[in-house]
Amino acid sequence: MPKNWVIGFPRIGEQRELKKALESYWSGDIKVEELLNVASMLKKRHWNYQKKASISYISSNDFSLYDNMLDMSVTLGAIPKRFQDINNSLERYFAMARGDKKRVAMSMTKWLNTNYHYIVPELSKNDSYKLNISKIKEEYFEAKNEGINTKINLVGIVTYIAFAKAVDFEDKFDVFDKLLSVYEELIKEISTFDNEVIVQFDEPLFAKDITPKELSLLKIAYSKLSNISKNVKIAVATYFEHSCEAVKVLCHTDIWALGLDFVYGKKNQEILEDIKKSNKTLIAGVIDGRNVWVSNIDEKIELLRYISSIVSKEKLIVSTSCSLLHVPFTLKYEKKLNKDIKEWLSFAVEKLDELSITAKIYFEGENSLNEKEKEFLAKNRRAVHFRAISDKIHNDVVKQRIKSVKSFDRDLPFEKRIKLQKEVLNLPVLPTTTIGSFPQTTTLRRVRREYKNQIISKEEYNKFIKNYIDECISFQEEIELDVLVHGEPERNDMVEYFGELLEGFAFSTNGWVQSYGSRCVKPPLLYGNVSREAPMTVEWIKYAQSKTQKVVKGMLTGPVTILNWSFVRDDQPKSITAKEIALAIADEIDDLQKAGIKIIQVDEAAFKEGYPLRSSKIKEYEKWAVESFKISTSVAKAKTQIHTHMCYSDFNDIIQTIEDMDADVITIETSRSGNRLLKVFKEVGYQKEIGPGVYDIHSPRIPSVDEIKEQISKLLEVLPKKQLWINPDCGLKTRKWEEVKPSLKNMVEAVKSFR
Repeated sequence: MPKNWVIGFPRIGEQRELKKALESYWSGDIKVEELLNVASMLKKRHWNYQKKASISYISSNDFSLYDNMLDMSVTLGAIPKRFQDINNSLERYFAMARGDKKRVAMSMTKWLNTNYHYIVPELSKNDSYKLNISKIKEEYFEAKNEGINTKINLVGIVTYIAFAKAVDFEDKFDVFDKLLSVYEELIKEISTFDNEVIVQFDEPLFAKDITPKELSLLKIAYSKLSNISKNVKIAVATYFEHSCEAVKVLCHTDIWALGLDFVYGKKNQEILEDIKKSNKTLIAGVIDGRNVWVSNIDEKIELLRYISSIVSKEKLIVSTSCSLLHVPFTLKYEKKLNKDIKEWLSFAVEKLDELSITAKIYFEGENSLNEKEKEFLAKNRRAVHFRAISDKIHNDVVKQRIKSVKSFDRDLPFEKRIKLQKEVLNLPVLPTTTIGSFPQTTTLRRVRREYKNQIISKEEYNKFIKNYIDECISFQEEIELDVLVHGEPERNDMVEYFGELLEGFAFSTNGWVQSYGSRCVKPPLLYGNVSREAPMTVEWIKYAQSKTQKVVKGMLTGPVTILNWSFVRDDQPKSITAKEIALAIADEIDDLQKAGIKIIQVDEAAFKEGYPLRSSKIKEYEKWAVESFKISTSVAKAKTQIHTHMCYSDFNDIIQTIEDMDADVITIETSRSGNRLLKVFKEVGYQKEIGPGVYDIHSPRIPSVDEIKEQISKLLEVLPKKQLWINPDCGLKTRKWEEVKPSLKNMVEAVKSFR
């Protein structure tokens, strides 16, 4: 009998049904019963999709109304004090995730190196944890009523604590013993569900560089948890990288199985002998759970055969590499995608069939396939073959151009460039600007949509966009900003906009992936060699510059961010693809400066997101990521000022890398962190110019002149005035004009008082 395992499944719904229900509930348009009915319908549908695909091990408790880490906090009774007086459990749950009128939400951060965000647990020395098993129990028996015996997905204790924050003590692991006792109670309760229950503990922490203490706690935890009840079989799953150190430890516990990622953690192959000696079951993640390309089933079978040359076939279960949460739901609704490209894709539902058939061939041989399965395999082989040779993917001109790139450096060093730039730009001390985007109004979005759907003409669209730019320029001149922007009204998204204008990108109509809560993103599909056929931004920036005597910034998204926020082809190194994008951006920079644009901003918002989980791979990433940025910008003449923007808040470990990027000005988010981040720039003797955000754009509140003056005073305590630019934290597209206008006016007034 073929054995296969899905680490986890998407929950937002194939047409974002959960998103729509959540937002309707939050806005008061539907009652709680309707929200819960939608959730129940989705769980049943998702379980039955997996059952229909002959999945052996289907999960319960992988569904969530917001986030699984938040669910785990509720299960453990780790409720921050400010929420404990909310009696209604669902109201309290959403308040923890989103905040309310009286309470600040728990913080949110990225789940390792994915674009999924989790709610960060808050641990206090005064916490008294209390088990709440209701969700886990309800879902398990809900599935059982559907005729499906599920494994139960839980966040492992070491990862849970490591990914939390301690609010009033130093070492997070001081609460380990208290929490372990709740985990033990949890296993005891689960053991009463059935004669045999499988529990999957996710411990992705161990795909990172880890400490001896964390390994020691891993051993303590699973030695205890695996011996509580014979009714409970424990599997520990890691993903996104190898976890060889943890496997060595877990092999000396009584857990039943280990789930390992053999797609992104190839080094896991080195630990197979240890698994064999321990007689553990191996859940082998060979179907890619975080990218969208069709699996080469023949290659997967070869990999499984290699694995079972060491670990016996009887001890093997074929699996996805990680949860399918990280890929879109299904190709069923993709009516507009190019037919060839669509055949190269596999979303979550399609991956179920890949997994099922891969397992069946591996365990029972190709002859065991029925006619429908044989047809699926033949289609898979055709797709793999034609993708490899397609001229849609392969562009020899681009390949040759990549080979010819020799130099990444600007014509002059920064010290000489900045003198030229100051002469050309003639800006006052503490120059003011914004990050780039202005509010995206409902009307603006409607006009863009109507143009895309050919409801209005190009002439009507252009007229509207130009009017919007006119208003943006006029407003900025009125409040006396120094360096202006055109407001980006033509752009739907900072990556999608460029992807739509570059060769090598495709776009789905329904390829949504959950980012957090009800928020979904639709990443571009980067399938082939990238090139730019025509200018992408020059028309709009040139128009904006024609409306003012002040300098208008050209606004571009950097190659590393475009790469990291796309589903990237898996048939060539990312480093090559990044350099292809970089050359396209370089062409745009050259056209912008030829059109008279004196400042060009190349945003690298996702630069840090691409960092590998293992430190041994960081230097390689930094090398090609920095090179890609410099390939983009090295075309800029010495007098053309290059800006970049990074919208995350920890520069300690990458400050040298930022220096190496050699941008003339960097704007960063710092309004919530005071001088702590800026001190890093001072300590390393950073010489280039910096625009630390002086107010937080994520909040609707309007900062007063005095608040901004105080912020500027703090900046001047750390860095000299000649290095400082004054700007908001990030782009303003999510804010309303009635918030933006007074905030920017106050910012300019604050700067004037210093001048």
